[in-house]
Amino acid sequence: MSLLELLRLSLSRLRTSRLRAALTMLGVIIGVASVVALVGVGQGTTSTITTRLSALGTNLLTISPTVGGTTSTLTLDDADAIAKIDSIAGVAPEITTNLTVSAGTKSATTTVLGTTPAYPTVRAYDIWQGSFLTDASLDHDLRVAVLGATTATTLGLDASDLGTEIAVGGLPFRVIGILQAKGGAGFQDPDDQVILPIGTVQKYFVGGDTVRTIGVSVKTPDQMTAASAEITALLRDRHDLAATDTSDFNVFNQTQLLAAASSITATLTLLLAGIASISLVVGGIGIMNIMLVSVRERTREIGIRKAIGARGRDILAQFLVEALTLSLLGGRIGSVLGLIVSAGIGQLAGWGFVFSPLTVAAAVLFSLAVGVIFGVWPARQAARLDPITALRYE
Repeated sequence: MSLLELLRLSLSRLRTSRLRAALTMLGVIIGVASVVALVGVGQGTTSTITTRLSALGTNLLTISPTVGGTTSTLTLDDADAIAKIDSIAGVAPEITTNLTVSAGTKSATTTVLGTTPAYPTVRAYDIWQGSFLTDASLDHDLRVAVLGATTATTLGLDASDLGTEIAVGGLPFRVIGILQAKGGAGFQDPDDQVILPIGTVQKYFVGGDTVRTIGVSVKTPDQMTAASAEITALLRDRHDLAATDTSDFNVFNQTQLLAAASSITATLTLLLAGIASISLVVGGIGIMNIMLVSVRERTREIGIRKAIGARGRDILAQFLVEALTLSLLGGRIGSVLGLIVSAGIGQLAGWGFVFSPLTVAAAVLFSLAVGVIFGVWPARQAARLDPITALRYE
């Protein structure tokens, strides 16, 4: 018999026992759907993490005090010295504090960030309306402010309000610009902030001459490691640290952080997919059980077919094709269901949906493999039946 004829016979057989076929495929459907959905969720998470880390800045290095240190040892002079390194494209020292900001009758407590004109370059921000801080505003500690998109919305301000005054910590500041929205990132919204000249923040709000962090943008990705080493050597020398002393600062490489995050999510995705694939094995066992029952029910049919000339391999092929048809149909239904679940979770969680044809193809092929592995034994049992014994079976 041809493959097409075998497939026609197996579909005809499945149609005569639709409920049993559906219940048999259920394990494969759940298994494939679980694998596709979990891999899709993992890929969506990885894509979101990559996008959000990239949005923090281009070729970014972040210098911060050592964790556990009581005070910061980083200064504006350190930032100026780092800016002189050839591989550096921009340097933005930062100071933050939380203050009440108000405009008219509306007010909110938000992050107030003191920084320099290089901040948009380093942290990859765009100006939506107006302008950013200038060297003049920095040199003279002017009371000017640039608003994040969320803060502007909270205060009810838009492009028409440029040049108006707001109160920051009780002091008046003139709004000169509004940033383009980046989108929320967990508990810390990068759009919920008010940006002031760093000297102004030091003078009126926090005091001292140290900074919380220094953001550094490196010219090219291949210079990241060398730039990090050069910055480390420069700051250790400026802070008079001996060779045996522990650094009082850390240099975080965004590229390494991105690689580590991607590796972790990929590992978790594979782990979850491996756990989900157990249900595929359970589905395969279900197929084997039903096929064994089918062999017993069709013993006389097998005997008749052998008596009129069917060979053992014909019987083997027929039952094997039936098992493959069950697993393939279950795999296709499970793939569609998994994609729907993955898209739904991505929509609810806000990280989008990543479609991977390779994942779907792998899941369907795996379901076919399950059909072959668990369908061979019942098919061999049917093929080995003695025609005389089979004809006498009641």
